[in-house]
Amino acid sequence: MPSKFLFSLLPCVRMVETESSFLKNGSILLEDLIASCEGKSSPIRTYSADELVKATNNFDPSFIISEDLSFKLFRGLLDDRSIIIKKYLHWPSEAEARSMAIRDIIISMQMSTHKNALKLSGCCLEFSLPALVHEDAAKGALDCHGGLGDTRSLPWKTRLLIATKVAHALAYLHTTFPRPVIHRDLKPTCIFLDDNYSPKLSNFSLSITIPPKQFHVEDVVKGTYRYTDPTYIATVYITEKTDVYSFGVLLLVFLMGQKIRVVDKSAVVEDLTSYVDANILRELRADEQAQQQLQAFLALALLCTQDGRESRPCMTDVAKELVRIEKSILHC
Repeated sequence: MPSKFLFSLLPCVRMVETESSFLKNGSILLEDLIASCEGKSSPIRTYSADELVKATNNFDPSFIISEDLSFKLFRGLLDDRSIIIKKYLHWPSEAEARSMAIRDIIISMQMSTHKNALKLSGCCLEFSLPALVHEDAAKGALDCHGGLGDTRSLPWKTRLLIATKVAHALAYLHTTFPRPVIHRDLKPTCIFLDDNYSPKLSNFSLSITIPPKQFHVEDVVKGTYRYTDPTYIATVYITEKTDVYSFGVLLLVFLMGQKIRVVDKSAVVEDLTSYVDANILRELRADEQAQQQLQAFLALALLCTQDGRESRPCMTDVAKELVRIEKSILHC
């Protein structure tokens, strides 16, 4: 009898926990929204925990499309449309994970108006940690080699198109809002592709804003090591050039079609065979103009990854240079 009574109380306990999580997460989200968006933000839908549980068959592992130390991404079906649900894990701590999730929600809301950001449909505040609900991107996320898997190496023009549009999204992040926002964890797996291979930048969980009238902000080193600005590592100062360095590494990944373990500072732009994916070289063959375009792309990547921040261009100039390179390719 006591066990039956206890079992009958479980739904009530879950309801109390759900309401408690909603109030706790909601109050923190509202406070951060007011601070970050100056009281202005686009409305998003709030989903119930039951809706997301149903959409993913209770977060069945077979629905996972990607995962990281701090979250798992599930592809589910809700209201007869495909969605991506980002469910945060209690890492490195519950408080830190909650802060990351809320930051992700806020910046995703702000970026949802940009065509090259993964659009946020809404969030769920009823779990112990907030969950994000994004519109689906049919092709999924890039892998760590900048492609879509071993059998789906992307053609050169597609890689260049992705790089150009991501550069515009980052420039937007840096310049559009009252305070510059630094992504801080840019890497291929943050980039999703839609049916037309158009990129959608995501994962703003480590993003940080630069205070008014300041050129940098201090914080402990976070991010993905191979993409992290060495000056940030040495000084804990974060600037817009922190993202520029990460973007330069991303360009090298697109060019080489593999992980970048160490950025080769002695690279010679004329020596393309040492730095360019064999698939690209076969695709472009011995076209002299194409060789010049690849050299310009490599030169830009190396400029972005200069050790000295003052030597790196801003993201707006990077985007302009990529447009120039892209246009020259389109006229080949």
